[in-house]
Amino acid sequence: MAKGHRSQIKRERNANKDTRPSAKLSYARVSVQKACFVLDAIRGKDVTTALAILTYNPRYASSLIKKLLESAIANAENNNGMNRENLYIAECYANKGPTMKRVQPRAQGRAYRIEKRMSHITLVLDER
Repeated sequence: MAKGHRSQIKRERNANKDTRPSAKLSYARVSVQKACFVLDAIRGKDVTTALAILTYNPRYASSLIKKLLESAIANAENNNGMNRENLYIAECYANKGPTMKRVQPRAQGRAYRIEKRMSHITLVLDER
């Protein structure tokens, strides 16, 4: 059990917060596995290289991640006052979201379940 007044506990909790600029896309209509293929290609790269990779990547997830990266860059410039040339992708990951369950009719009155998966994609930038 934490000791101290409620406001003191909150102050200590907020002091440990991550101040790096980030952007999060929740409920993206792409599976985690497909998003991770694109995220693995840009992890650790500087933002200009990552944007170039995402622009010419044919996968559907790359268009979503490109918009997310542009949002994270804007957050870094406007909220944290960072320089665009010094930014790189420190962390990027996709977590599992909810799954929509649908039914596909099949032969002889059977029904197959289709699972439409969603993911939560997070990008964290940092300065070199």
